[in-house]
Amino acid sequence: MSPDLAVVVAAVAVPFVAAALTPLFFRLLGEEAGFAGTVVALLSFGLLATQYGSEGTVALEWIPALNVALRFHVDGWALLFALLASGIGALIFTYSPAYMHGQSGLVRYYAALFAFMGSIIGVALAADLIAIFLFWELTSLASFVLIGFYTADDSSQYAARMAMFITVGGGLFLLVGFLLLSIVAADILGPGAAFNLAAMLEEPDAMAAALRDRGLFLPVLGLLAIGAGTKSAQVPVHFWLPNAMAAPTPVSAFLHSATMVKVGVYFIGRVRPMLVGPEWLFLFATLGLTTMTVCAIMAVAATDIKELLAYSTASHLGLMVAGFGFTSVYGAETGVFHLLNHALFKAALFLVAGIIAHEAGTREIDKLGGLRHDLPVTAAITVVAALSMAGIPPFNGFYSKELLFEAAVEASHYHDIGILGWLYPAVAVFGSVFTVLYSLRFLSLFFGDRPEGLDYVQSPPATMLVSPAVLALLAAVVSVDPQLAVDVIVQSGLEATAVDPHEMHVGLPTAYSTPVGMSAVTIALGLATFPFYDRLHDGIRGVVSSTPPIRPNWWYDVIIEGLSDEGRWFAETVHNGLLRTYATWVLSGICALALVGFVAAGAIDPIAAGLEVTLAMGLVLLVAVVGALAVVLSDTHVAGVLTLSILGFMVAIFYILGSAPDLALTQLVVETLVLVLFLLVIEEIPATERLAVGTTVRDVALSLVVGVTAFVTVLVSSSARPAGSTDIARYFAEQAVPEGGGTNIVNVTLVDFRGFDTLGELAVIALAAISILTLIVMRGRGDERPDTRDDSDVTEPRNTDTTTGGTDE
Repeated sequence: MSPDLAVVVAAVAVPFVAAALTPLFFRLLGEEAGFAGTVVALLSFGLLATQYGSEGTVALEWIPALNVALRFHVDGWALLFALLASGIGALIFTYSPAYMHGQSGLVRYYAALFAFMGSIIGVALAADLIAIFLFWELTSLASFVLIGFYTADDSSQYAARMAMFITVGGGLFLLVGFLLLSIVAADILGPGAAFNLAAMLEEPDAMAAALRDRGLFLPVLGLLAIGAGTKSAQVPVHFWLPNAMAAPTPVSAFLHSATMVKVGVYFIGRVRPMLVGPEWLFLFATLGLTTMTVCAIMAVAATDIKELLAYSTASHLGLMVAGFGFTSVYGAETGVFHLLNHALFKAALFLVAGIIAHEAGTREIDKLGGLRHDLPVTAAITVVAALSMAGIPPFNGFYSKELLFEAAVEASHYHDIGILGWLYPAVAVFGSVFTVLYSLRFLSLFFGDRPEGLDYVQSPPATMLVSPAVLALLAAVVSVDPQLAVDVIVQSGLEATAVDPHEMHVGLPTAYSTPVGMSAVTIALGLATFPFYDRLHDGIRGVVSSTPPIRPNWWYDVIIEGLSDEGRWFAETVHNGLLRTYATWVLSGICALALVGFVAAGAIDPIAAGLEVTLAMGLVLLVAVVGALAVVLSDTHVAGVLTLSILGFMVAIFYILGSAPDLALTQLVVETLVLVLFLLVIEEIPATERLAVGTTVRDVALSLVVGVTAFVTVLVSSSARPAGSTDIARYFAEQAVPEGGGTNIVNVTLVDFRGFDTLGELAVIALAAISILTLIVMRGRGDERPDTRDDSDVTEPRNTDTTTGGTDE
């Protein structure tokens, strides 16, 4: 069944429309506007659900001339991610009114949530590289607003800038990768498929071969990996995710557990069939397992419940990336199934963390414990979610963790990867041990001893319990019958991401295997080590605090401070108040860009063949050069202006020799007017000062570069003329007399065919003349104004000379 374009577009557009209507919702409903968001999210969810079982691409023409369309591709993988975004979005909107009660800025909060949800659905369904990039960057923009919601909190603003810097910076790498993909796709699949990702994925082998033939496979793979890795908080840029916990807890549950941070994972799964290979295995399996282990260790060192969950999220994202990195079908099963499982239990745990912080008034782990007596329902939810996070059977996290072990073992058996063959399974087990540890520590908040300083904790509002309860219930359903989840949605997601998909079966193991043994070792070591959790926690924190380069924010702070210092130095160097400096930078930049562009385009080579200069023209140009040198060597301003006019008159003579008398006349008139104006104001120009030797050398070099650039530009432009007459030229020649009433084609073109252009140019000249006249009049009035200041108002005169006559010092 083919997807319905109208329904798909509506599912993406509804959240954006709701974002625009948020002020109206808030005016009508006040703080209960979040429930309007629930309705909107459920509407998108329902629209997407109607496309269940459909597969195909639909397009809404966007820029037909550039073969750019708003394409959407619907399959199991896209629907899984889009349904998670809208479904969990509905629960977040339901949770928010009680949690955000009494907060200011709720219109901004809900509008950003709407826009974010629409952007995630757009990323999930977009099949055009341009559309993917736009939705990708919209998620970063919306997350910036949400992470920085507490505008008066410095840590919130710091975290928002950090997240924006990392994710948007990664998006630029992704954009370059997209452009390289589009170039190859245009050659292989035709210009119409240049940005069509769905068309590329229909020919994955041809695209991969073309990328390798052009030497672009590794660059594209690396660029896409950077883009996805920054979005999904992979080492070494994982640190932005824990800092983003400065956002309100509903934001953390939505963005940083279920949706935004999974955008990179989703995209890795999407392009997997096209780029999978040995390089893919080494890059993503190594990156994912490293992130999984490092962030699991950091989660054990956490002192804040949201910090613990943030590092846990990054660790589980690494698990998904590693799963997709393994090239066997078990790797794809790991990535798809764990994306679903993690969204269910981690969003529930973040909402539980919000309940704890909201009711207990603290998020510090050491100040919490024994909460099961005060929050029995929340404790039951936490049991299901925390044991799922730990990968304890039969909870849903166990099944996807088992698939990771299976994929790691499979890679060691069927790929010649040397030492990595046993290192991958060992690292997977090692990282999973820490996962068990921090999961049990979170669970101990409810079943551990109650700290003396913890007061009675009230039960949360019912609306704050509904959302995590629904998520825990879904996790429990998957735990009891994982095959049901596979049959409903995971299998179709697997078919879109696996190279050789088969019918997927999951369940509790009934016989021993290597992955089963790895799971047993993981759980046993985790349980055995948990009594020493505090020692391990203190040891990790001690190592991190004593080694600055491994602190989460150290590299970011060093880089940002360095860039800020260099930026200030550059600004002070460029913006020093001297016109000479501004002209130097502007002209240097223009010349560099022009010359580099000419060289890159190969436009300089053929221009020498087109140089034809008669003897008369050569003499005129020689006189012009002599005049230019005389201007530089003149002792007074008057001599300089008069000598400069020689250069202008030589240009007019050159036009006459070039059979352009009308241009010569214009040049003579303009040159005469300029000469008169200069002579009228010559007395107002300050006397020439002697320049420093370095400044003089720089000015001479810059002048030569500008002259060469202008010379080359003219020659390149002249040599780029098409051979023979063009359609436009023939039209002007044929219609000059009947339509324009004149035999001078140049005049008719300027006055008739392009009359509005000429009118605009005349308007600019007129405005410039009026401005100059106004300045002259105002200056005259200022000179005549009487001095009414008291003696006490008179200060020492300042040197306000900003002419180019001074030095740069």
